[in-house]
Amino acid sequence: MMWNKEKTKEQLEEEQQRRIDREIEKSESQKKDTAKSHGEILREQLSDAQETYEKSPQSILLSSLTAGLEIGFSYLMICSLFYFLDGKLGEDTMFKMIAFVYPLGFILVVLGQSILFTEQTALLTLPVLNKKRDVLSLLKIWALVICGNLIGGYFIALILLWLGPSLHLFDQETVVKIATHVLDFSLGVIFVSAILAGWLMGLLSWLLASARDTISRIVMIFLITAVMAFTGLHHSIIGSVEIFSGMMSSPEISFWDYISFQSTALLGNAFGGATFVALLKYRAFVFNVGGKS
Repeated sequence: MMWNKEKTKEQLEEEQQRRIDREIEKSESQKKDTAKSHGEILREQLSDAQETYEKSPQSILLSSLTAGLEIGFSYLMICSLFYFLDGKLGEDTMFKMIAFVYPLGFILVVLGQSILFTEQTALLTLPVLNKKRDVLSLLKIWALVICGNLIGGYFIALILLWLGPSLHLFDQETVVKIATHVLDFSLGVIFVSAILAGWLMGLLSWLLASARDTISRIVMIFLITAVMAFTGLHHSIIGSVEIFSGMMSSPEISFWDYISFQSTALLGNAFGGATFVALLKYRAFVFNVGGKS
């Protein structure tokens, strides 16, 4: 009797999974002149995620390394703007003005289709929730993307630390001020802040799937990342460039400061993207499908 009940439960789960897959595939027939449905966006996100899983490790590592390099252009603009405004505006105002230049690197990464950890967090979780991939494969691909992003970030940081002062774009003091500003919070605050940043980046990936033209995509990227910059939410990849640069420029910022910040920000970003976007939006779709049965 227990075996029969267990078998029935498994059959019900398989039946529900088939129903979910059918509903997702239905969205392919959606007309192009109408707004995309929840199912259509989900199908597109799942398709994009599966394509990433099917890439070779070398391709993923190289693409994520490229993203780490490209995000450095945001850091270049942050330092240059801060140095340019120094003495003309108050420091609090200067940090708020960073919101206007912060999105540049993200625009380059997203439109160039490089793989950035925070943008891919929610996306790569979806096939696991849809039972097309397992948790181990998710962790492996996350590890590759994080390594590539961080290595690319270190490389561009070292270039900018030499080039910035050489071109009189910014000085070492600017680098240290920005790093200190990012670090000037408890780890608990950084963690919650990183959760919100991961949530926003996951939403960005979802919103981009609903956009049909490049201008709309640029506007969405700008709005989401400008909000992150204006409110000071902690992003693990550009934050890595900021703290690493500060560590290279001042003995007051230690390797432990970098490690504690980086691990906390990565965990927060991953939790925010995977939980508040991938899980909630996927479960909302599943409950809707269940209601149709």
